[in-house]
Formats: sequence, structure tokens, C-alpha cells
Amino acid sequence: MLRRAALYICLAILPMTCSGALAQDTAGAPAGRKVERPGRTGLPLPRFVSLRAAEVNLRIGPGVRYPIDWVYHRRGLPVEVIDEFETWRRIRDHEGTMGWVHQSMLEGRRSVLVEPEASFLRRRPEPDAPAVALLEPGVIAYLEGCDGIWCQVTVERHGGWLQRAEVFGLYPDETLP
Repeated sequence: MLRRAALYICLAILPMTCSGALAQDTAGAPAGRKVERPGRTGLPLPRFVSLRAAEVNLRIGPGVRYPIDWVYHRRGLPVEVIDEFETWRRIRDHEGTMGWVHQSMLEGRRSVLVEPEASFLRRRPEPDAPAVALLEPGVIAYLEGCDGIWCQVTVERHGGWLQRAEVFGLYPDETLP
């Protein structure tokens, strides 16, 4: 009984400092390597998703009683889900900031963030293909598919191709239909 009470206190009060599933993340994984493990939802961890709303609170713990550490104001921003606790998801953004958001603030539609330099959106998946647009760093594009080094994306009304190395929001070996 005492052990169960200690576990409850650990999970309810200090979830980010407890050992076990809540404290695990992929920060120690080699760069560019996807470490997959099933989350409580059965979806793989880590995985990329997008912010659903134009304003999303990032909390220091999984619940509304935890203080807000940061507020995102970028609908569609790609973030990486690195842990799950009930209806809360621990995320990491492109700058490495981590915290907890409610699952309702995330969507499965995939997006990427152009970084670290301006990139040409190409008409075809070829380095010398004509440019459709010049995308500044920080532009969010929605993924249509990805294979090899090229990804088909849409930015507002413009569709085209970007190289995988020019964006945040994809794993190095990931393919999307």
C-alpha cells in the first residue's frame, strides 16, 4: 500500500521528475535517429504533429494546475510529441523548448518549418527546377508527401518541392505517402 501511495504521489505531484515512462524522452538519442516506442495511445513516440490553434499554452506539467511556461502564437507550427500522460502530450519545438500541452491543441496534419535559411520552393523535385516561391526562415508549409530527399508541400496557395534538409518537422529516414 505504501508503494502504491508513493507512486500516486510521484505521478500526481511530480510527473516530470519521476522515473519511468513520464521521465523518458529522446534527448539522449543520437542526432537524426528516430527512437520509436509506443505511447499510451498506441501511437509511436516520438512523432511529429502540428499546433491546432493560434494560441497554445505550454505548461511545465501535464495538467491545468501547472503554470504556463510559454504561449505559442503559430497555428500549424510543427512540434515533436516525446511523451504522453492521460490527455496531455509533452512536446519539443524547433528550438528545443519542452513542455506539456493538452491533446486538443494538437493535430495530426503534418507541417514543416523552413529553417535555418531562405529556401526555394521548386516546381519539381530537382535542384535546378524553376522556383515557385522563395520561402523565408520561419515559414510553415503543410506536407503532402515525402520520399528521399524531397518533400512535396503547400504554402498558402503555392505547391511545390523542398529538400528535407531545409526544414524542421521530419525525421531523416521518414517517408510519407
